[in-house]
Amino acid sequence: MEVTVSMDPLFLAWSSCRRRRFQRCADICSTLLAESPYDQAVWSLKTRALTEMVYIDEVEVEQEGIADMMLDESSIAQVARPGTSLRRPATSQAGAPTPAVRPMTQSGRPITGFVRPSTLSGRPETMEQAIRTPRTASTARPVSSASGRFVRLGTASMLTHPDGPFINLSRLNLAKYAKRPNLCKTLFEYIFHHENDVKTALDLAALATEHAQFKDWWWKVQLGKCYYRLGLLREAEKQFRSALAQQEFVDTHLYLAKVYQRLDQPITALTVFKQGLDHFPAEVTLLTGIARIHEEMNNMSSATEYYREVLKQDNTHVEAIACIGSTHFYTDQPEIALRFYRRLLQMGVFNCQLYNNLGLCCFYAQQYDMSLSCLERALALVSGDEEQADVWYNLGHVAVGIGDLTLAYQCFKLSLAFNNNHGEAYNNLAVLELRKGHIEQAKAFLQTAASLSPHMYEPHYNYATLSDKVGDLQSSFTAAQKSEDAFPEHVDTQQILRSLRQHFSSL
Repeated sequence: MEVTVSMDPLFLAWSSCRRRRFQRCADICSTLLAESPYDQAVWSLKTRALTEMVYIDEVEVEQEGIADMMLDESSIAQVARPGTSLRRPATSQAGAPTPAVRPMTQSGRPITGFVRPSTLSGRPETMEQAIRTPRTASTARPVSSASGRFVRLGTASMLTHPDGPFINLSRLNLAKYAKRPNLCKTLFEYIFHHENDVKTALDLAALATEHAQFKDWWWKVQLGKCYYRLGLLREAEKQFRSALAQQEFVDTHLYLAKVYQRLDQPITALTVFKQGLDHFPAEVTLLTGIARIHEEMNNMSSATEYYREVLKQDNTHVEAIACIGSTHFYTDQPEIALRFYRRLLQMGVFNCQLYNNLGLCCFYAQQYDMSLSCLERALALVSGDEEQADVWYNLGHVAVGIGDLTLAYQCFKLSLAFNNNHGEAYNNLAVLELRKGHIEQAKAFLQTAASLSPHMYEPHYNYATLSDKVGDLQSSFTAAQKSEDAFPEHVDTQQILRSLRQHFSSL
């Protein structure tokens, strides 16, 4: 006689959840709930599994929509002192890279070595500028909705279920669940992350905090997250401060610093990070936060120091390696940058951007054969038209460097075929057309580049020089002024302006 022993279904569901097989866990729980609808353990486990399917860490991800940027009510100082605002980062401090060395985003910051979600420093001044964001400002680009991520999370509850939605939020008695701590926390996370119903989550968190007699720091953090999502930043600040007074926790410091960054108070955010380091010495996430703020404020030397501290604690930190590598590249040390990017390759990072950077480092280190093979590999790994355009643009730059102007012309044309908003390619094509003697074509390309990328000084300066040579002094003066606005320290622009002013004064 054989005896068959089967595993308890609830234990099997719990084991599946532990192994991150959330769909299987939810299916088993659904079967169990069909048999016993009031089983709280199964209900709680299914809620947790559904939440984990769509969970994204709130600490790292930050996206501001056009509405958040243009209709901001928390503006404190429109003209902040230099070095105290993310909106107007300092550009002339010692050690800061200039646009002549390191390209800038539309928000006025140098392009970083690691793409991050949009930050407050990318706040546009006009609605047109917010909608038409150039390629180089991809790290500061506003998304068209309140947040694409929140919309995606909110639609998780709209998936068709044979029996309707798992939890009908409108019929929940929140006061009853607030008195059950174990069920309450999983229910809150389900409402906040899966359903994206922030107001209901806020009501539940407020009732649970009251039931805990305002002594549970976890609920205060959740209240702060709800307030932050709703744009009530000062209320969020109070909740995070209160939670830190009860319990020091790394994530709470990160949330509080995020609030201050949204309020455009980077100095206060740095203070919060450093207070966190007093309690949690050498914590990688806090060090990374400090480095990011220094980088956003154009203070590259301090940012590099903190990224090096990060690597002392975690020598596989991709963001720190990439940012240090890009800093070395833009400070005329391509060989050292090559070592950092090769380290990323050894760690298993294998994408178009890495091979693109390796190719440029090899080119500036005069390893031309390796440069072309790396850029060919980058072309094979592209995942979108913008990446394809960037790689072809860099190939054109390599072709200019080795003197093959015909190849360069074809590469820049290919770059525009994949992305016709590529301002740099238009600018370089204009220079090549000018060398051929096609003045009108060059002027058209420069005007296109200037309209697509108003934050770049090169098309404005080139147009000013070209107009000056053909005798159109008024257009030259206007373009030179735009170049000066984009890069005040540019010596050649100052010389053109000086000569034009002398010419106008003598008329």
